[in-house]
Amino acid sequence: MVEGPSLVAQAAAAGWEVEAQFVAHGAPAVTGIGGAVHELGPNVIERVASTDAPQAVLAVVRQRTTAMPSAPDFVVVLHGLADPGNAGTIIRSAEAAGAHAVVFTAGSVDAYNPKVVRASAGSLFRVPLVACELEEVRSAGLRLWATSSHHGVEYTAADLLAPVAIVIGNEAHGLPDDSPVDDWVTIPHAGPAESLNAAMAATVLLFEVARQRRQR
Repeated sequence: MVEGPSLVAQAAAAGWEVEAQFVAHGAPAVTGIGGAVHELGPNVIERVASTDAPQAVLAVVRQRTTAMPSAPDFVVVLHGLADPGNAGTIIRSAEAAGAHAVVFTAGSVDAYNPKVVRASAGSLFRVPLVACELEEVRSAGLRLWATSSHHGVEYTAADLLAPVAIVIGNEAHGLPDDSPVDDWVTIPHAGPAESLNAAMAATVLLFEVARQRRQR
């Protein structure tokens, strides 16, 4: 389910199949994208939408099954990430930083959770979303850099020029120290806070990869 005319239009522009639109009473549908259009009765959309103040258009968009891109050079892996807002924000940052895919391992939030879709601000429709495990990511030729709040190479000192996968763990527990990864990277910070928010940490690291590659 995709909410709002902007996201629905972005999905269609990226080639996703819009199966149907459901519009609030008296509101216009998104035109030129195909699919049946159903006008809802007064006050119905407020009862069926997943937000407290829904927009006037909801659409059913067919999900895609995506494989890892050929010869990937830069991906981000969500390994047990639970919060849909974090997942959507990371997808948005991944597109902005030039990542080739976002991987969801088993136990992570559903990539098509409506909150993930909204938080991605449309990036979800343009960045390949792949369901696989860490060993499959490594077999694609990527070096796995796991994130930690307490140990590892400082992120600005890490060599992130080779084909790389940035692995983001669960918000509450992070990644276990015995995770099957190749290296660990950390973001030093001042003050007593234990760690950064997962999406914020991912964004810092993704843009560090982008920065190093621009300088190269």
